[in-house]
Amino acid sequence: MTGETLHDTHHHDSRLLGASDIRMLAERAGITPTKKLGQNFVIDPGTVRRIVHEAGIQATDSVLEVGPGLGSLTLGILETGAMVNAIEIDRSLARQLPSTIQEFMPEAAGRLHVLNKDALQVTPSDLPTLDNERPFTLVANLPYNVATPVILTLLERFSSLNSLLVMVQKEVADRLVAQPGTKIYGVPSVKLAWYGEAHRAGLVGRNVFWPAPNVDSALVRFQRTRNMQSSNNATGMFAIIDAAFRQRRKTLHAALKGMVHDSAYIVSGIDPKRRGETLTVDEFDALAQAESDRPFQEQHNTGASGSDYDAKLS
Repeated sequence: MTGETLHDTHHHDSRLLGASDIRMLAERAGITPTKKLGQNFVIDPGTVRRIVHEAGIQATDSVLEVGPGLGSLTLGILETGAMVNAIEIDRSLARQLPSTIQEFMPEAAGRLHVLNKDALQVTPSDLPTLDNERPFTLVANLPYNVATPVILTLLERFSSLNSLLVMVQKEVADRLVAQPGTKIYGVPSVKLAWYGEAHRAGLVGRNVFWPAPNVDSALVRFQRTRNMQSSNNATGMFAIIDAAFRQRRKTLHAALKGMVHDSAYIVSGIDPKRRGETLTVDEFDALAQAESDRPFQEQHNTGASGSDYDAKLS
């Protein structure tokens, strides 16, 4: 893309960043993409538009972007008319982003708010405009090493985070949407499934990034159906999920010893000889519920002593 077409608004792509724009901005900020922060900048406007389209962003929406980098995706989101809160851990990138928007899409500058912070440390009080009942969307190109914790942490802390569309390393995407009984089904798969429904939304080639990563990327779309605040035993259930997968090869009975009483298996109808990797999120939920209801049942169920339960289980 040449300098002449940079601000020619008749040429629709000119408002989004191409490869030469990205290199120019990186140089201006004195940035060399680092492996440590997993920085791979998107240099293809078509990919940016595809992500924004898949996310279904409307002009009235409020969007959270984590790791905006040099602003490729930020510009694509702002182009829809949406409001953007961007969380950027790198100080020089956070400082440069507003001026990039001012340069390439000046009319959108007032709809961007940048927070220079680690996304894993962000709380609703850091983002007052998002801390209300109005649902918002997460749209982000997430570094592979923090993608899963960022998604789960934000879902836990922001109950109005209603949907997300993220670009992550393909292996991470596969894990996030994995089904019970598969090798890659694990803690992230179950926890994300508890919050709502996740689906793969397509692959992204390596050539749309600078520098090109040595892994493939994929899009994951998610729609929330539940939040922490509305559930009385989510914390207990998440602890059970963690324990069940900590020793994948063990039966539930062995892996959850001291956490789940034998009676909870009977009440929930779950065979304690099964392994955690075979349970659906609803089965984990039922088991956690049976465990948290247990004292109440035992007080009102004097006929069944522990030894009766053990006899039934063996």
